[in-house]
Amino acid sequence: MTVPTGRRERKKAATRQKIADAALRLFLERGYDAVGIRDVAAEADVAVTTLFSHFASKEALVFEQDEDFEHRLARAVTDRAPDEPLIPALRREIHAMVRHCTADGAAPIWRMIDGSPALRQYEDSMRLRHADSLAAAIAADLDLPHTATVCRAIARFAIDAYALAREAPDPQAAVDEVFRMIEAAWGVVRPS
Repeated sequence: MTVPTGRRERKKAATRQKIADAALRLFLERGYDAVGIRDVAAEADVAVTTLFSHFASKEALVFEQDEDFEHRLARAVTDRAPDEPLIPALRREIHAMVRHCTADGAAPIWRMIDGSPALRQYEDSMRLRHADSLAAAIAADLDLPHTATVCRAIARFAIDAYALAREAPDPQAAVDEVFRMIEAAWGVVRPS
């Protein structure tokens, strides 16, 4: 997550984190469906309007790092060294994201997500949005149209590598396995 620079930005980031922490604590203690937005706002000691100024929905509270992950994926493409190939840069970022999401303590959160149709649906839409954002970054980097099929396919495969890896017995090995396939496909279709 990027560190806010000004006092106001730091306060906003601290409030956002306080809300997210309170929500997660309540969701894990009581169950996602048993906790309402008002419960989270009360636990975080903020107004409901303040909560909604930081999070668009109840589901967004669970995926509080959503925007950060989306930006990290795009930066893996745009901020890589000029001589660094695209696919290894994406692999490195997906590895980092998988390490974060499979760290100690993450299992109860994923059980909660897997047990909630609303959270699964939100996660699916989030992954599609991340793939679209990543495809746009790849297309811009390669000076291709945003709709280039190759960019969209590679982006979806990279996002799916993350989703498959977090469910695998050896998440890091799963990322490598999927990225071997991505690298092979990229070698065949890579735009000139």
